[in-house]
Amino acid sequence: MKVVGFAGYSGSGKTTLVEALIPALKLRGLRVSVIKHAHHKFDIDHPGKDTYRHREAGAFEVVVASNKRLALIREFEQPSELTVHHLIAELYDGVDWVLVEGFKHSNLLKVEIWRAGAANPARYPDDDFIVAIATDSPDQLPQATLRPVLDLNDPDSVAQWLVDNGDRFEYDPENYG
Repeated sequence: MKVVGFAGYSGSGKTTLVEALIPALKLRGLRVSVIKHAHHKFDIDHPGKDTYRHREAGAFEVVVASNKRLALIREFEQPSELTVHHLIAELYDGVDWVLVEGFKHSNLLKVEIWRAGAANPARYPDDDFIVAIATDSPDQLPQATLRPVLDLNDPDSVAQWLVDNGDRFEYDPENYG
């Protein structure tokens, strides 16, 4: 499996790019999974539903499945910040690419999403794990770089760059132990 992170400030376009990369990679015959870091308390369950009731009754894990979908809801008894590597280990082995949104401080290879109009500092000058920059303003990058500069508005070319450089993103959990 190949794993690549997408890092950038809120509103930079990470979700939009990842959303567009999924079908672009699928058109190339690849199976894609996504890991998304949530900063806030979130819930995918709804009051009154069976799974919610089981969870509220104290179940540590609730798995709900159909012939089309599986969902696992796990409640932590104490707040627990899982690493991206814990989450990757939870994924199905048959996936070709894992797109990781968030986890900007992780030791995964990442593409930085940077927009000049957002007035946020760039991370690439200080983060050796950033291997490319996807931007809508290549001529306004705050610092020269030898890293590839990708067109944020052309997700198909970003997908092709990922595929062309896929060996670089091969995930080996032994390297992150």
